[in-house]
Amino acid sequence: MKYKREDIPVKKRILFEDNHLIVVNKLTSEIVQGDKTGDETLADKVCEYIKTAYNKPGNVFLGVVHRLDRPTSGAVIFAKTSKALSRLNNMFRENRVKKIYWAVVDAMPPEEKGVLEHYLIKNQKQNKSYAYDKAVPDSKLAKLTYTVIRATDRYYLLSIELHTGRHHQIRAQLAAVGCRIKGDLKYGSPRSNPGGGIHLHARSVCFIHPVSKEQIDITAPVPSDALWDVFASEAFVR
Repeated sequence: MKYKREDIPVKKRILFEDNHLIVVNKLTSEIVQGDKTGDETLADKVCEYIKTAYNKPGNVFLGVVHRLDRPTSGAVIFAKTSKALSRLNNMFRENRVKKIYWAVVDAMPPEEKGVLEHYLIKNQKQNKSYAYDKAVPDSKLAKLTYTVIRATDRYYLLSIELHTGRHHQIRAQLAAVGCRIKGDLKYGSPRSNPGGGIHLHARSVCFIHPVSKEQIDITAPVPSDALWDVFASEAFVR
């Protein structure tokens, strides 16, 4: 049976699962947790998958460890036990989870490799963050490192490691240096993508399993569209 991208069931998008964790490749059409839209969430879908796959009666425990913006795709970690949830929450607070994102932007950054540091302020009404070069009242430091890993004649693919976890951090910081993520109207892209997603993808996560203590390395395949397909092809691997 063929599915539209937004209809791909959770069981076909599981990147890792054991008794304590489940990691799922989020679609750009999904929200991780409930919001004012009232739309079905990825967490809801994962709960339904667990309930059905394991014939669990009653409510299913599922802890939301972190989130991705709705138009963003990629790896999302959920906890299946309270022990895993509390430990993962501590790991995220202490920056012990390595997160790599891929972003397709419309301009070359200042350097091929670099560090971006800004001070961000979130505008609640606009649901948007603004980046400043120096600290301003109520701002929070945002830091990331990036590398240009591939390019076409129009776009550049960046690999980004987050060192802080601020609201819309990658989107705001890249826009501040003139690199607009493809499809991201909120941060200056001239046109939207079909379906409303943007070319920002949580490509990989690496962490020590909160219970087994084994190292977990997970890579999330990019969405299938013409541009992602070009960047993900073996011909572009450096």
